[in-house]
Amino acid sequence: MTNPYEPPGFTSEQPETLPDDKKKMGSVVENIQQLGTAVTPAPTESNIFCMTIIGQVEGHLILPPQNKTTKYEHIIPQLVAAEQNGKIEGVLVVLNTVGGDVEAGLAIAEMISSLSKPTVTLVLGGGHSIGVPIAVAGNKSFIAETATMTIHPIRMNGLVIGVPQTFEYLDKMQERVVRFVTSHSNVMEHTFKELMFKTGELTRDIGTTVIGTDAVRHGLIDAVGGLGHALRELNAMIEMRRASMSMPGPGGVPQ
Repeated sequence: MTNPYEPPGFTSEQPETLPDDKKKMGSVVENIQQLGTAVTPAPTESNIFCMTIIGQVEGHLILPPQNKTTKYEHIIPQLVAAEQNGKIEGVLVVLNTVGGDVEAGLAIAEMISSLSKPTVTLVLGGGHSIGVPIAVAGNKSFIAETATMTIHPIRMNGLVIGVPQTFEYLDKMQERVVRFVTSHSNVMEHTFKELMFKTGELTRDIGTTVIGTDAVRHGLIDAVGGLGHALRELNAMIEMRRASMSMPGPGGVPQ
């Protein structure tokens, strides 16, 4: 119905929202629902690859869906890609893990330690159990002042056959963990084993929980620090690597 008081061609109906406006409104609502903020930081291209090890390290068996997990088949290809990508000059590994599968954790730790590019690890919250080898696998390791690391012997789930070979297998697997940790940190073997087999500290297990400064005092972690410290150290290592690669080698050719 035409309104006699409106000029010809005028309409009081609201203009339809453009598709772009609808998309923007939808993204804002989604950000508020998922992240609690209307604006998220815009991602920028970086020369540092950040990898997170969170929850439980999942190995050959799939864990229940309610468990927060880090799957080793996701982590290993990312590390290979970071090693091959010429734009990536350093790797930052952030840990907040309760541990998990021993062989999967050792595989991730070996991959990190064998990277040719500078690597820095940062323990936030917790780096427990098999998270300890991952935490010491980098060129430099940091731990937050309030973060903790639980060191305990290897445990086995499922069917256990009570024969000497079972205990020998457990002992060999435990030695693999001890050898890796002691060779990639400043902790002495007897100190690490003393922490591992300590009684009276954990309620349902034997072992020790060390907090930030204690982990540094025992030689497990290099320094107490947070994200800023880890990134500063990693950038310094990247600059040193650039300088060493630009130095002339034999015949005056840059290395």
